[in-house]
Amino acid sequence: MVPETGASRIDERFAGLRAAGRKALVPFITAGDPEPGWTVPLMHRLVEAGADLLELGVPFSDPMADGPVIQRSSERALAKGMTIHRVLEAVSAFRQRDRETPVVLMGYLNPIEVVGYEPFAREAREVGVDGVLTVDLPPEEAGELVDALTSQGIAPVFLLAPTTTEARIAKICRMARGFVYYVSLKGVTGSDRLDPVAVAEKLALVRRHTALPIGVGFGIKDPESAAQVAAVSDAVVIGSALVARLEALHGDRERAECEVSSFVADLRAAIDGVRSAAA
Repeated sequence: MVPETGASRIDERFAGLRAAGRKALVPFITAGDPEPGWTVPLMHRLVEAGADLLELGVPFSDPMADGPVIQRSSERALAKGMTIHRVLEAVSAFRQRDRETPVVLMGYLNPIEVVGYEPFAREAREVGVDGVLTVDLPPEEAGELVDALTSQGIAPVFLLAPTTTEARIAKICRMARGFVYYVSLKGVTGSDRLDPVAVAEKLALVRRHTALPIGVGFGIKDPESAAQVAAVSDAVVIGSALVARLEALHGDRERAECEVSSFVADLRAAIDGVRSAAA
C-alpha cells in the first residue's frame, strides 16, 4: 500500500517529532509470536500506547544477533507456520486501519534472498513496508538489495556498533536512509550493560557523518534506561524486554495486550519526560 503522497512515512514521522521537540519510541515484536493472530492487534495496541514507529521481526531459524528471548520468539513463530509472506500479509492487514505509522522489517538476509530482492521489494512496498533492516548484510555486499529497496521507496536501515570504525560509519551512513540504528553495546539483544556516557560519545561521532535520525537499541529494559537513551538519541528501540512480556503471558492474549500497552505507555512517559525537562 503506497502512501498517496509518495513521501516517506519515516521521514515525515521524524520531521514531525523533531518539530514537536519529541523523541521516537520504536517497539519491536516478532511477527507471529506468540500466535500469528496476535500480531496485527498488538501492532495497533503499541501505536495506541505511544509507539511512533514499529519494528516487526521476520522470524528466522538462525537469528545470530539475537539473545535467547528473541531467539525463542522466532522459534515459536516458525513453529506456528510464520513465513516472510505471512509477515507481509500482517503489514497489509495493519495498513487497513493505520496508513501513517512507519513499519520497519528487521531480520536476516536468507528469507529475502529466497524470495528475490526485487520481488520482495515490490511486495513490501505494495503492502506498506517503510524500511528494511537486514542484520547480517554488510554494506560491502548490500548494493543489490539497497538498489531494489530504494527503487521502491523503501529505506535500507543499517546497524552501527560500539566497535564500528569512523571510516566504516561514514560508508554505512552514505548508504542508509530513514534512520541509523546504533547498537548501544557489544553482544546480542537482551544484554544489559548500557553505558549512556559511551553511547553519547559514539553518537556524537556518528552525527559527523549523517543528518539522519539515530535510533538506539539493545540494553534498554525499563523507563529509566529509555529516558537515558532518549536524552542523547532521536529514537529509543525496545525489543527483548517487550518480547519477554509476551512470552510470559503467551496463553492469555488479553492480559498480554494490557501488559504490553502499559509497559509501552510507561516508556512513552519517561521519554517525554526527557523532552519536558530539556524544554
